[in-house]
Formats: sequence, structure tokens, C-alpha cells
Amino acid sequence: MAIYTHHLPAWKREEVEQIKDLADKYTLVGLVDVYGIPARQFQQIRRNLRSNAVVKVARNTLVEHSMNELGGHFVDLNEKVSEHSALIFANGNPFKLFKSLEQTKTKRSAKAGEITPEDIVVPAGPTTFKPGPIVGELQQAGIPAAIDGGKVKIKETKTVVKAGQAINKKQADVLSKLGIKPMPVGLSLLAVCYEGDMYLPDVLSVDDEAYKAKITLAAQQAFNLAVNAAVPTACAGVTEAQIAKAVREARNLGVEASIYEKGVIELIISKAYRQANALKAI
Repeated sequence: MAIYTHHLPAWKREEVEQIKDLADKYTLVGLVDVYGIPARQFQQIRRNLRSNAVVKVARNTLVEHSMNELGGHFVDLNEKVSEHSALIFANGNPFKLFKSLEQTKTKRSAKAGEITPEDIVVPAGPTTFKPGPIVGELQQAGIPAAIDGGKVKIKETKTVVKAGQAINKKQADVLSKLGIKPMPVGLSLLAVCYEGDMYLPDVLSVDDEAYKAKITLAAQQAFNLAVNAAVPTACAGVTEAQIAKAVREARNLGVEASIYEKGVIELIISKAYRQANALKAI
């Protein structure tokens, strides 16, 4: 794609400057995929985000021109510009932005030829359809169906299309009739620049709860290792646990070796008393 660096018409220069101003104003500069979003819904999404983010649609050449003028890590964003991308500007951190955009997504019916992002599963059970051509349509779409009690019934749960596969026309028509809407509608974050780095969805889609669980497990394991291996640390909790463990082990040693020291004598007497009682019982 040709990028003209000189003699931009006034309106293009103005738009480039607007993009650069927004990049200066916000901490996050990214690209979102707007493919398949109806115009009315797109405008509603923009209004909903207005207090937190700005979504700007601009010609790809002007986006690339702006990123080039901004320089640095912004230039890398050009690799993610696509036919259906738009700019997004926001404050905060990229993980929160990704999560907030995912939470605003809804579902729509699939169109023939579209790639499903997830497995499309049709559950077994009765439908509202009366006997008729729909039975053949379901079967042609790979969904086993039969007449049961005067209604059409899907005989078994079926994965009609697997994630990453294209949906054909027969499948799209049947899924629509069944009210199954597999296609997400909303802004999909393609990439975002933040504090000198570019973040992609595979990094941003981290499971918060799973990540917290891993950190908690790692902390517990590090604590146990430090205590058991007697590793000196600046953590007061570890030091307290190490001292408590050392005291217990010293007492046990004192009892087993019959060392008559304060705090041990009582344990030695108690042990001797238990052993004497055991002998009496024989």
C-alpha cells in the first residue's frame, strides 16, 4: 500500500493531526476489528464507550501515515491494520480494555462462508417445528432429526461446525431457524500499544482467576521451600515459620536424646510417664 509522505491535502493533514492528538491524549492506542457490526450497533457501542474510550474510523493510509509520524512502537501497529480495522484510544491498561470490549460483545446469526470462532453444538431434544421439509433441512446440515409426538426432535447432540471451519449455506440457514447465534458481534481488539510495548489478544485474553491461582500456588511453594530448606529471606512470615520449625525440631531432639533443659524436661517426664503406663498394661 502506497503511503504518501508529502503534500497531503488539507483534510487528510487535519485527520492525521487528529489521530496524533488522540495518541498524545490517551495512554492506549490500538486497533479493533469492526467486521460484521451493523451500523446502528456500531454507533451504540461508540456511545457506550464514550466515557472510557474513543473509536475512530479512518482510512488505512492515514492511519499508517499517522503511526509513522508518531514513530517508535506505534509503527508496529501498521502491521495489524486491516480492511475492517478502526483505531481505539483509551486510558487504563490493555488488559482491562480487552476485558471490557469482550464483555460488550453479543451474538448474531451466522452467514454462509463465515468462519466460526468456536464449536457450534446443537443439543438433542424437541424443537418447535412441525413435521415438514425442516426434517430434511436439518439432516442435510448434518443434524439427525425425526418426528416425535407431532414435533420435530433432534435425536442427538451434534457438533455441526468445529471452531475454525467455514459455515456453509445449509448450516447457516438451519442454525438461524434454530435460533442459534454463534458469531460474536462487537469490537475485537487486534493490537494495542502501551508504554512502549505492543500487546496482542493471545496475551490479553489471560484468565484472571487461573492466573491468580497460579500465583497463589507459586507463593505457597516458595514459602514451603524457604522454610524447609532454611533459606534466609526478608519475609517476616518465612522467618517466623523457620524459627517455629527449628524450635519444634530442637525439642524433639532434646526429648529423644534425654537432654535436660528448660522446656524439654516436662516433655521427657511426660514421655517416661506414657512409657511406664504402657509397661503396666502388658
